[in-house]
Amino acid sequence: MRGTAAMLLAVVGAAGAQPAAAQFYWSPPDFSAPPLTDATAATALGLPGATAAEIRAGLVWNLRAALNVAALQCQFEPTLLAISNYNAMIAHHDAELDSAQAAVLGYFQRTAGKGRPGQAAADQYGTRIYSGYSAVQAQRGFCQAAAAVGRDAIFADRGTLHEVARKGLSSIKKSLVATGEQAYGEPGRSYSLALPSFDPKCWKKGQMLPECQQMWEQKTGSARPATP
Repeated sequence: MRGTAAMLLAVVGAAGAQPAAAQFYWSPPDFSAPPLTDATAATALGLPGATAAEIRAGLVWNLRAALNVAALQCQFEPTLLAISNYNAMIAHHDAELDSAQAAVLGYFQRTAGKGRPGQAAADQYGTRIYSGYSAVQAQRGFCQAAAAVGRDAIFADRGTLHEVARKGLSSIKKSLVATGEQAYGEPGRSYSLALPSFDPKCWKKGQMLPECQQMWEQKTGSARPATP
């Protein structure tokens, strides 16, 4: 009995230590990617000519945007804790986030013009990065990657959110490319529905004309061989 109990505890402990990839996949895609350097970050974040301080701010502000989008789009899987992770990050790193927002605005005030031009450019940038993290076909992968980075963010020391962003944003961006189950594939994704033409020229009294019928059968691969 003691041996059985010890074995069960070992199994439970091992299961609890596994990463939370099983929400969607038996074998998840590999979203690992090298951390962003200042040079790659300036391009990836859309901040050409940014200083090192501005790049650091851009990393933080992009991470905020990515996790905010995840909080909105990933609620269908509650175990990812997308909402609570985002709220905890905002509360824990509020000072660094405020500083990042000011620095990003300063970048656009410097590059687009002081006053209204800089503010307008900053607003447009915010809209653009939010849209950039909105996933459709890649939603499951994005939610998985964002959840992992979100957990890192809430446990990071105050003042180090930029380090989490530098390491995690590259994997989040990689997850935006549609992929899926690695062990068994996803045959449903390659399925497409072939519909007949609805051009009025193809129909007469509710019946498809023979030439259009033949074109549709050739398209679907269901054409019958000609009778000898």
